[in-house]
Amino acid sequence: MACASYPKTPQPYNSDVLKIEPLTKGVFVHISYLESPQFGHVPCNGMVYVKGKEAIIFDTPVDSISSEKLIEWIEKGMGKRIKGVVINHFHDDCLGGLEVFHAHGIASYAHQQTIDLARASSKTAIPQYGFEDKLILKCGGGTVENRYFGEAHTRDNIVSYLPAEKALFGGCLMKSLNAGKGYLGDANTAAWPATVEKIKQAYPGVKFVVPGHGATGNAELLDFTADLFREGE
Repeated sequence: MACASYPKTPQPYNSDVLKIEPLTKGVFVHISYLESPQFGHVPCNGMVYVKGKEAIIFDTPVDSISSEKLIEWIEKGMGKRIKGVVINHFHDDCLGGLEVFHAHGIASYAHQQTIDLARASSKTAIPQYGFEDKLILKCGGGTVENRYFGEAHTRDNIVSYLPAEKALFGGCLMKSLNAGKGYLGDANTAAWPATVEKIKQAYPGVKFVVPGHGATGNAELLDFTADLFREGE
């Protein structure tokens, strides 16, 4: 009966702390907001993949309140079981709400470097399951490819690809069209273009690219990002 107050097909969600927008029938972008001393009120993107009776989330919202709302929207709003959450890299805009996911019994996955860096940074919650080069997850019969291609925004950043949807979650490794370079405190700007080129070669048919901040786009975002960090070479 708990689900009775929700529509059978969830509508886009919009509150002061969380926004959820559809990208395709089975893919949604979740947006939460980080207060940054350097950049101010920053919208931060994550992604949700829904297939069959299951869902996988890519990056948590930035805090516990927005994470609880996202979990409720998926579990009660859609009646789906959240199979796991995949963390893009060790910054707070990727795992700020991870403690809430663990409290709900939701498994978390990340590159092994992300786990190590999160632990070294004294994060309140650490991703549970690590991988090195590639991690394949199943979601309601659909496939999720999580891969490490090299350093860029951080040394540990990964991307997650949904072959059936041709959707790529790039996180902060990808820049929205006409964006600036953003925070570079943990970046390897010299390696960034080559890392993006490897992603282009791996996923030539990509149709949707979700960056860590800003508007979702298409494969043009890969070229824009690579060119942005080639400047001055």
